[in-house]
Amino acid sequence: MRDAFVKPLVDWYAVSKRDLPWRHTRDPYAIWVSEIMLQQTRVEAVKGYYERFLEALPNVEALAACPDEKLLKLWEGLGYYSRVRNMKRAAETIAAGGGSFPNTREGLLALPGIGPYTAGAISSIAFGLPEAAVDGNVLRVLARLEACEENILSGSVRRRMEKELREVTENAVAGGEVSAGDFAQSLIELGALICVPNAAPRCAMCPVADECEAGKRGLTDRIPLRKKETSRRVEELTVFLVRDGDSIAIRRREGEGLLGGMYEFPNLPGHLDRGAAVEYIEKQGFFALNMKKLPPARHLFSHVEWRMTAYEVRIASFENENEYRSHDDGGEWLFAVRSEIEEKYALPSAFSAYARRLRLHLGKDKG
Repeated sequence: MRDAFVKPLVDWYAVSKRDLPWRHTRDPYAIWVSEIMLQQTRVEAVKGYYERFLEALPNVEALAACPDEKLLKLWEGLGYYSRVRNMKRAAETIAAGGGSFPNTREGLLALPGIGPYTAGAISSIAFGLPEAAVDGNVLRVLARLEACEENILSGSVRRRMEKELREVTENAVAGGEVSAGDFAQSLIELGALICVPNAAPRCAMCPVADECEAGKRGLTDRIPLRKKETSRRVEELTVFLVRDGDSIAIRRREGEGLLGGMYEFPNLPGHLDRGAAVEYIEKQGFFALNMKKLPPARHLFSHVEWRMTAYEVRIASFENENEYRSHDDGGEWLFAVRSEIEEKYALPSAFSAYARRLRLHLGKDKG
């Protein structure tokens, strides 16, 4: 990997970079929060969450001590909830060790939820260490610069590029050309704004076009090569929107697996016909005054696809609202009004298609 692209890239970044809130700090905690939030999530969607999260939890100690329900509510709508659970585990580890954030790549990699990219980003941006931060954007940029026609989703290809980029970074920092943090962020920015995916990179605006082998050879529509080796598992669900007057039934998911600890609409595996749906409601001890089948909905997680059908059910009113009630599906149902759900209970946006029917706002991303 040649290093002639470093200086023009960093010079371009100095005048063209976006004004993002996490670029106004070198606090490793704040940078860590931004990097975790930005995984699988658009920059514009992250901005508001980032500022609210830091206002509520300004340091490692506050995050370590945060109750799970409050933490999930702060994260509601960002999706991929294992990210914030791992953040809390990492914060607990740091707090137990005295509260000092690890200042080496190895120390960062030892924390839950921090992989090579995040460790490289924090190391370079917060601590100025000559480490490589290679995410999808950077992989695309490097593959095009090299005209690499190998599968960039291959672990061996990624590790090779990380090694080569680390060497380039070390040379550039040692030579006094650039700071490690600016170089790392300039690569990310180039991939986000100019060297974009698919066949439409903005090569005419690229500050390193003279160094790009894929551009010179007319290969930008073919590079990078991405071959996924796994497919999503399909799960079918029947979702119940159970209404008691102005109150809506929700329950808390058990465990720490997919969406564990969050609230959800009651649901069962499989697609139930109307008769089975009525039977399910009656088994919970309720009488359905009205039941309406709703259109199907779909939600994609990284490794799972939910294919949902749903029923909206109105039941007879209870004397006491907002009361937990146990049922034979193993969960506890809580009836709460819409405003209370929005303020207190974290529901994943996986259910957004049905939440909209109840005029519930659950955020705008992948759930």
